[in-house]
Amino acid sequence: MVLAKGIEGELGILPNHIPFVTPLRIAAVRAKVDGQKDHVIAVHGGFMEVRKDKVVILAESAELPEEIDFDRAARARERAEARLREARGEKVDFARAQKALARAMLRLDLKNQNNG
Repeated sequence: MVLAKGIEGELGILPNHIPFVTPLRIAAVRAKVDGQKDHVIAVHGGFMEVRKDKVVILAESAELPEEIDFDRAARARERAEARLREARGEKVDFARAQKALARAMLRLDLKNQNNG
C-alpha cells in the first residue's frame, strides 16, 4: 500500500489500482510492502503515476528520515518564517517562501518521528 498527498487530497493505493497520474504536495509518502514496517520518504513535490502493478514517483527531491539534518532543517524553517514575515515588502517571493517553509516543516516532522 502507498499513502501519498496529491493536490486534491490524500491517496491510498493498493495493488491493481486503476491507473492514473497526479501532482503531489510537499508531504510524506508512506509505503507498506508485504505487511512489513512502513517506509517513509519526504517528497518535495512532483508527480505520482499509478500503474496496475506499481507506483512511480517523479519528485523534485526526496529524502529518507535518516538523511535529514535536523539543525539544517531548523535553520531553513527560521529563514522561511522570516521571509514570510517580510512578505509585505515587494521583494519577497511569497509562494517560494511558503514552499521552503513546507519543506522544512516536513523534514523536521519526519526527523522527530524517526527519533521518537
